[in-house]
Amino acid sequence: MARGSVRIVAGAGIAVALLAASYQVFWRYRCQNWGATPDEVALSLPGDELMPDADVVTTRVMTIGAPPETIWPWIVQMGSGRAGTYTYDWIENLFGLDMHSADVILPQFQDLNVADEFPIGAGTLRIEEMDAPRLLVARVPEWNWVRTFFLVPEERGTRLVLRNRIAYPGMNALLRCGNRLVSEPGGLLMERKMLLGIKERAEQVAGR
Repeated sequence: MARGSVRIVAGAGIAVALLAASYQVFWRYRCQNWGATPDEVALSLPGDELMPDADVVTTRVMTIGAPPETIWPWIVQMGSGRAGTYTYDWIENLFGLDMHSADVILPQFQDLNVADEFPIGAGTLRIEEMDAPRLLVARVPEWNWVRTFFLVPEERGTRLVLRNRIAYPGMNALLRCGNRLVSEPGGLLMERKMLLGIKERAEQVAGR
């Protein structure tokens, strides 16, 4: 290999290492726990036990100026081939997820029960636990992923807590680090948009 090529490869390696180190030290906690208080990050939630050895745990939170009863229908109807996830549909549909975010409550998707299953890409999303209008736990076994929505009423609205637990079984440390560098910022991008989408829709209904 020519000296110039060696320098380029070495420089790229150093840059990636610095990026990984700076993300771990300065940005990872904020990325994982966007909008959450320390108490919310430490909160033990139903669904945590379904993925006890998760490699990635995120707790992202949004304050919504509406009661849980107004927010709940927007969460219940979410899903592939259902009401979408109120985020960047075009990105999700690049992966064949069939997401089309609805701007209205869809009655045909309001009857949700524990053990219901829905296709999501090549996987299956299963409803593991539900306590309306407070708690919804879903799991995609093929993706080693558990997602929990937890609604906490407050005097002027609701704290919507969104927790993800993801495992990378059999993956070596280097690949896990690479996955985190991509999936955690990418997840924040999509989930921030999702939470804002739920907030906008619920507050419009509450305002009416």
